[in-house]
Amino acid sequence: MTTPPLKGIISYPVTPFAAGTGKLDLAALRRVTDDLVEAGSHAVAPLGSTGESAYLSEAEWDAVCETTLHTVAGRVPTLVGVAHWSTEITVRRARLAERCGATAIMMLPLAYWKLTPAELERHFATVAAATDLPMMLYNNPGTSGVDLSPETIVALAEKIPNLTMVKESSGEVRRFSAIRELSGGSLSVYNGSNPVALEAFRAGAAGWCTAAPGLLPRWCLELYAAVRRGEHERADELLATLLPFLRFIVAQGLPRAIKAGLELQGRQAGLPRSPLLPLPDEETKRLQELLRELDAHPLLENPGNTS
Repeated sequence: MTTPPLKGIISYPVTPFAAGTGKLDLAALRRVTDDLVEAGSHAVAPLGSTGESAYLSEAEWDAVCETTLHTVAGRVPTLVGVAHWSTEITVRRARLAERCGATAIMMLPLAYWKLTPAELERHFATVAAATDLPMMLYNNPGTSGVDLSPETIVALAEKIPNLTMVKESSGEVRRFSAIRELSGGSLSVYNGSNPVALEAFRAGAAGWCTAAPGLLPRWCLELYAAVRRGEHERADELLATLLPFLRFIVAQGLPRAIKAGLELQGRQAGLPRSPLLPLPDEETKRLQELLRELDAHPLLENPGNTS
């Protein structure tokens, strides 16, 4: 069995844009990133879908990567999403992430044309060979249109030595144990589907990749701590209470929901970038209600050790 380079709560920051100009707000990015580290996140993962990576120019992507990693400054591990339609650009991003001190990189199989198995293998292998960093393969059929089965993932890992981690976001809990068993424990599996967070941990997931700590870090960290302490009833209560919020932010779109929540908390991160729209007023009021309820909830009056 391998020791995963990442574990626990892996927090996904938004990418702030300045009000009025819509340009990158790197000062706000430093604050958002520092907040996640100071709150106790076990790792920080910039440039995922929460970070609106798809809507950044390459110069902006570079600035977000550099700023985030320099802000984290090695205090916790970092996982950089490097996915792009082009193998060449994905390689360039992976190399930059390595130069900036990333702990690992994450790849989603983005494509306009559906890639063949041979094309997927070449794409992943080329990027993996471009750096010495461990790589996390991201299976999210809902957004990529490609469903990587446990068998396919393990076969890829057998050919790509630094493919050591999988973020599984299909929502099918059986896949967590299947990937671990088929790989003989050589692949670490991470959950990217909020509603199955507890089932994933109980099936052997090493971590939970989530945007929720951007607004409610204590809830996520305490849930993980309860799992680690074997407090099953408390963990069930925590997730059941948190679930309406988790479902809300996913249903509304993570960038707009998290940015609206940050504004409600007095932490400006600007608006999402076009074509995304801000969270509508009615949904913003619902988010405010959810945050107020959770902030005042007695379940967190006496939290345990979240390490």
